[in-house]
Amino acid sequence: MLTISNKISIPDEEIEIHAVRAQGAGGQNVNKLATAIHLRFDIQASSLPAFYKERLLKLSDRRINKDGVVIIKAQQYRSQEKNRAAALQRLAELIRSVGHTPKRRIPTATPRSVQQQRLTTKSERGKVKRLRKRVTVDDG
Repeated sequence: MLTISNKISIPDEEIEIHAVRAQGAGGQNVNKLATAIHLRFDIQASSLPAFYKERLLKLSDRRINKDGVVIIKAQQYRSQEKNRAAALQRLAELIRSVGHTPKRRIPTATPRSVQQQRLTTKSERGKVKRLRKRVTVDDG
């Protein structure tokens, strides 16, 4: 049972986990043992609430394929148990991320006094720069 929040959890039957051989360097261990984990989770066939399903399917994440299946490969650790835990943790984080609704931003206008102060500072800076110019003498 994978717990997402107090009210939401996913039964183990809905999560498909397979052990495969890890890629990359690792010496003899990588050639003999299947320590990497392939996790598959079908969003539409799951017992998640409709709200979570909609948001997960709308999410543009490369781990979710066009059929609505989340595929996570974990091969960071040398033991199968740690990789399994890491894959389940990443699935839980993905599902939790769509459950959080960000606070809506209310646009505000810049106060007139701040605008005026900015313009005053700009003109003062311009005066300082003008005074640095070389003085030319006009012989009339």
